[in-house]
Amino acid sequence: MSRSETPPDRAGQPVRRDARRNREKLIATAQAAFATADGPVALEAIAREAGVGIGTLYRHFPTRESLVDAVYATELDSVAAIVPALLEQHPADVALRAWMGRYATFVATKRGMMETLRAGFASGRIAPPSRERVTSTIATILEQGAAAGTLRADVDPDDATTMLVSVFLAITAGAPEGQTERLLDLLTDALRPRTS
Repeated sequence: MSRSETPPDRAGQPVRRDARRNREKLIATAQAAFATADGPVALEAIAREAGVGIGTLYRHFPTRESLVDAVYATELDSVAAIVPALLEQHPADVALRAWMGRYATFVATKRGMMETLRAGFASGRIAPPSRERVTSTIATILEQGAAAGTLRADVDPDDATTMLVSVFLAITAGAPEGQTERLLDLLTDALRPRTS
């Protein structure tokens, strides 16, 4: 079960349909709020906009981090879904760089949850599940690239993920224009086979 799916309740029973709808509505509302906000978004505002009480929000998402993590996971699903098309259209190294660019756009549009994401990544409270998804996606691209000779065969996908996440942790407000793109180009070059 992915983290964007509804988990069973505490007794292990499937969650009722209306509870599942409320959870999905909260995630969709939070996605829209986080994407357009210039800073942190009040959880009360998300609950109100979703048409549910704050207690319902906290029942599904006991902390701000749990809501941010669910939104992040849901959107990461859509970012991961583009990989097959990228690999069909491009050599794996080009597909990897294109995917990292799409991932960068995804991260950049999360203004309203960036502070929570950064703290979650740095503390490890958000990173493990999301990181697994990123690592799995990168592993798929690396495997195809290694088979075709466009990417190194000796790279641990988790190391590539660490470097990718580090790029976004290192970029701060007011960073020079184009710095993210340059860092992603350097990362892609590091993953290409060495030439003698």
